Amino acid sequence: MAKLIRDIMTRDVEVIGPNDTLRDAARKMRDLDVGPIPVCDGQRVQGMITDRDIVVRAVAGDLDPARTAVADIMTKGIEYCFDDDLAEEVLERMEEQQLRRFIVVNRDKKLVGIVALGDLAGSESGQRVGKALEGISEPSGHA
Repeated sequence: MAKLIRDIMTRDVEVIGPNDTLRDAARKMRDLDVGPIPVCDGQRVQGMITDRDIVVRAVAGDLDPARTAVADIMTKGIEYCFDDDLAEEVLERMEEQQLRRFIVVNRDKKLVGIVALGDLAGSESGQRVGKALEGISEPSGHA
């Protein structure tokens, strides 16, 4: 039987607010031992911030992490999937878009989880995850 994303996603995802500082985000990443954190205003996803965003966009740009808001450097327009999407279809989208994780929302577009390639490894799509990771790890030619 085909698995739904809700059956394999990580629930209870920690988030950060758009007005929190980069220092807050970095500390949360450290404490949780994660690289990406969804940026939410309530339960609505506004974007995503990663450890790489902080380094490349803020530190390299001489922005003060104690004064710079997460919203100033977060990635907007992020990819997401619905909790009732099929795992196989989400894996295909990850391959096509060369992404390792998607935010998971319900049909009201409220955050309910996050799904990563590693989560898909345990599903019937698992045999394809290695191939997907190969493709995702290849440079896309995008700047």
